[in-house]
Amino acid sequence: MDQVRLAQISAERLDVARHLAVVDDPTAGAVASFIGVVRDHDPDTDQSVVGLQYSAHPDAEATLLAVIRTAIGSADARVAVSHRVGDLLVGDVAVVIVVATTHRDEAFTICRAIIEAIKRELPVWKRQLTADGAATWKGIGG
Repeated sequence: MDQVRLAQISAERLDVARHLAVVDDPTAGAVASFIGVVRDHDPDTDQSVVGLQYSAHPDAEATLLAVIRTAIGSADARVAVSHRVGDLLVGDVAVVIVVATTHRDEAFTICRAIIEAIKRELPVWKRQLTADGAATWKGIGG
């Protein structure tokens, strides 16, 4: 079976249990995960964050797949990654990354490489909404 078990951009709520299930494998001794959640603040503003609106380029899923494959490299890993688009509120899950490998170091390394590459390379933009009614766009790398 393919090492990339799930790579999606989704307007639906992200199901962490589904991500864990699709990477389940009897050879895995480690499962590392990252769950990105919408927070109520941003260090760049003194206003409370009330929500985010994510939008994605039509090629975002292909870019996500490439990011995952690069992070895996030659490792024996099973990976599931999703990024949410649409309107999200504080507390909503925006990103899920789950990596299953034989040993923990590889799982942590691949998981970190994926989230860092997503921040740098994935063509997904967010519009941050604050309590004062302001909206700020942040793009790749921001």
